[in-house]
Amino acid sequence: MYIHKKMAMLLCAVTCGLAACSSQPSYHAKDTEQLLKQHEQWQYIQQNAQHVSYLTDLVSIDGLEPIIAQAVANNPSYNQMHVALRLAYAQRQVTAASQWFSVDADFNGQRSEDEGTQYSSSLGVSWEADVWQKNADSVSAQDMTIASSQADYQGARDTLVASVMRTYLNIILRQNLLDIEQQRLVVLQNNEQNIIERYQLGLGDLEALDTARTSTASTRATIADYIEQIAQSKRALEVLGGVDVLEGLSVPAQMPNVLQPLAELPVQDLARRPDLQSAFYQIKAKRYLVDVSYKALLPSITLSASLSDLANTPSQALLASPVWSLLGNLSAPLFQGGALRAQVDIAKLNAEQAFWDYQDTLLTAVNEVENALGQEQSLSTQQEQINIALQSAQRSVANYQSKYQQGLIDILDLLTVQQTVYDLQAQLAQIHYTLQTNRIDLGLALGLGVSA
Repeated sequence: MYIHKKMAMLLCAVTCGLAACSSQPSYHAKDTEQLLKQHEQWQYIQQNAQHVSYLTDLVSIDGLEPIIAQAVANNPSYNQMHVALRLAYAQRQVTAASQWFSVDADFNGQRSEDEGTQYSSSLGVSWEADVWQKNADSVSAQDMTIASSQADYQGARDTLVASVMRTYLNIILRQNLLDIEQQRLVVLQNNEQNIIERYQLGLGDLEALDTARTSTASTRATIADYIEQIAQSKRALEVLGGVDVLEGLSVPAQMPNVLQPLAELPVQDLARRPDLQSAFYQIKAKRYLVDVSYKALLPSITLSASLSDLANTPSQALLASPVWSLLGNLSAPLFQGGALRAQVDIAKLNAEQAFWDYQDTLLTAVNEVENALGQEQSLSTQQEQINIALQSAQRSVANYQSKYQQGLIDILDLLTVQQTVYDLQAQLAQIHYTLQTNRIDLGLALGLGVSA
């Protein structure tokens, strides 16, 4: 199994997908496209590839979907990301409110010895003219922060679902390994009984009995270890699901089949990765904040109007005959000890930091794809060779059993080939599991998400 298309096509799709909405920050650095040219050597050939739309399409197991739904609903870490997204929306409302006028009302009473009780009321309206679009830029920065939080939220969802899938597959693997060890134990116990029976018939001695018992005891220890590993994996799945006990958890007897390579690899490009999207929107948010910090150096215009009244009774003070006033104010910062200039420098450095964070995320994404693709090739080769070795070992077992019954070989020779068969079966199960989890890693690296 191999994967088709040049990695360069996949990687260049990142720049096209993400840069379509906005240009990169104007900082001095290597162009992203130049950084990706070093990866042009990757080329994989597809055979009978399948199309997938979501991460969950990579693994087909009955009973997995309800566990995923439970984890999405109850996982504490994931729900914290949901709250963080809601906070970003709330903060956006606070920022957007600065674009509107504000209205304040006041009513109070005062008693003095000379004038008695007097009541006063006032109504004031104030508005800051957004001449330089400073408030609008603040709102735009908050919109980009929301987009970044949405991407983080999707990334948390994808990561959670991938963790559930890996843990569930790990339970199946441990159960398969446990079954193999239990089969091994039955054979070893039969060998012990066979040695005793042959000795009673005068066909052998008891020298090999200790060796057989050693193998049997070691297998029992391995079985106990696998039982505990299964229990730990189930507890880990409960933690991911955010519950104390997973109701109706069933473990399939066999690992699901590994899908053929993903079809049309460039379609699943890195631009779909939530971490890249989040980093890109952070760049845009920081750039808006740079503009805001520059515009804080400019003059501001404020308009205010008020109605006020003073009377001897509360009813008369409710703006029955108010006095109005209108005030226009123009103010500009002259000297604040360099604080505003320092804020500009801080905003620019934050923007540059966001740019380099994006570059780091991009190179990490490329490396993850390369590692997953390379691992898939290696695992496919290993699986093929282990299958060949297992077939040969199984034929050897049949031959050795026949020779042992004829008294042509020692029991230790038969034990050796039997152990080899079970060791290869366990190794093959581990490779199958690793292929599945590596395919999940590849899906995440390529940006395959989870349906909402």
